[in-house]
Amino acid sequence: MYFARSLWLRNETLHAVTYFGEETLAAGSELGLGGFWMGYFGFRAAPLGAVEPGVVEAAFSNFAPTFVRRWVPDVWTVAEPTTLVVQRSSAAAATLRRAAPGIEATAAAAAPFLDAAIAAGVAAGRPLFAANRDLALPDDPVEALWQRCTTIREHRGDGHVAALAAAGVDGIEAHVLIALDQGSDPLDLQRTRGWTESDWAAAVDRLRHRNLVDGDGRLTSDGRDLRASVEHTTDHLAARPWQHLDEVERTRLVELLDPAATAVSGAGILRYPNPMGLPPLP
Repeated sequence: MYFARSLWLRNETLHAVTYFGEETLAAGSELGLGGFWMGYFGFRAAPLGAVEPGVVEAAFSNFAPTFVRRWVPDVWTVAEPTTLVVQRSSAAAATLRRAAPGIEATAAAAAPFLDAAIAAGVAAGRPLFAANRDLALPDDPVEALWQRCTTIREHRGDGHVAALAAAGVDGIEAHVLIALDQGSDPLDLQRTRGWTESDWAAAVDRLRHRNLVDGDGRLTSDGRDLRASVEHTTDHLAARPWQHLDEVERTRLVELLDPAATAVSGAGILRYPNPMGLPPLP
């Protein structure tokens, strides 16, 4: 479990430049995408093809349905998914090169480990992982590194959605629980996921009826236990691709990714705190 979470900290950091890098925003603008959110939904959902909003809502899980429908399917009339797939990896690689000079060596050394992990991943119930896995890798090594990290990231993300669903927690309820657990600002999660204050209040009320939140709006012991259980299940589901690695190989992979991930974390590209719950690397 520890390895799956330790690797997540590095892998997610490398992947997340696609959300925060100025190069991605510029790429979306050049394609005619209307602002950050059209770019976000277009770039991330592109491997699924020109799907309807219900597919994106289900796969992404934590956005308000009305928010998804503001951008999907209109984004597909601006840029085709195949174009978005190419441009997103190119932009992300430019950000990675800017933040972590010499990342080409990391890309080459980590590739065999990451390819083996992707091959060992389980596609059942993991639409974003499966769609990303089926993409042809770019010829550019850093673009390919970003795509590998993204495929693995979506494997974990799909598993997290499954863990929440199994626990009977919907998208906004998951945000309420994490905000209460970490003491983060609910307004940030509402703004970045399209939920209203009334949506949030209704979710708190549902959680209160399940004894997960108390009358003062704080997590109960049951709420903390449920949060811990979901994270444990997420780590458990994320461990499958790495079972073939021994301890020496696991240590080596973390060592390979750590310098580049640490450089990205400290470069001022990612914002902390963020809606992903990703902490900065020391």
